[in-house]
Order: sequence, then structure tokens, then C-alpha cells
Amino acid sequence: MMQEDDRAQMLLATGVVLLMSLLSMAIYGVKLAGLTMAHDTVGTEVIDSSTQIVEYLPLLVEVRADEWYAGGMSELQSVESAMSSAHDDVLHHGEIRGVELKIRNITVEDVGGVIEVSCELGAADRNSMLTRTIFFSIDLD
Repeated sequence: MMQEDDRAQMLLATGVVLLMSLLSMAIYGVKLAGLTMAHDTVGTEVIDSSTQIVEYLPLLVEVRADEWYAGGMSELQSVESAMSSAHDDVLHHGEIRGVELKIRNITVEDVGGVIEVSCELGAADRNSMLTRTIFFSIDLD
């Protein structure tokens, strides 16, 4: 009569436990070393990122608003939609760069056929925080 031998299964289970333990230690080591950061932020990323947003946001919003205006939306509605989608892109842009970017207090007003947009851009990382006011006008006609 043959007896069942569990030694091979126990050896396999021990190997799996050891492997999981080593993997857990490796993940902890990577996090401890700070290698999980998407981008190394050394203080200039807040300034660089916010400068890029201030420079390109008006053109981005105008191009998107033109598309929606051509599609039948009103001028005001198309600029509001363009700002909303640009806000989402700015959040994503910040995540990629390792900087928190948010557009707050967005106001879009029709002033005599010209759409005026004003907002506040907040940028921050572990080391610094910056707030900038953005103001621009768009004439879709």
C-alpha cells in the first residue's frame, strides 16, 4: 500500500510564501526610495507647468470653442464647454508631471459680443504652491 507524500506540496507552498515575501519587500523598497514618482519635482515644475498653462490655455479654449460654435452652440455655451474640457486636461497634465494643477473660480461672460474668461490657476507639489490669475477674451465671429 502506498502512502501519500505531502513533502513536495509543502516545499512548493514554502517557495510561494518566500516569493511573495520577497516581492513585498521589493515593492516597499521602491516606494521608500521614491521611485514611484511620475516625475522628479525639484521646485521648478510648479513654475514651468503653470507658465505653460497660462501661455497655451487661451489658444486651446479658443480653438475648442470655435469647433463647438461651428457645430451650432452659442458663443457663451461653446466657451463654457471649452473651459470645462480644458480644466480636465489641465488636471491630467498635472498628474503626468507630478504637479497638482487646478483651475478654479471660472467665470465666462458675454461682454458686447466678446466672451471674457477669467479663472485662477493653482499649482502645487510637495515643496511649493503657486496661484495665478488668468484673464483672456475670445471673439468667435
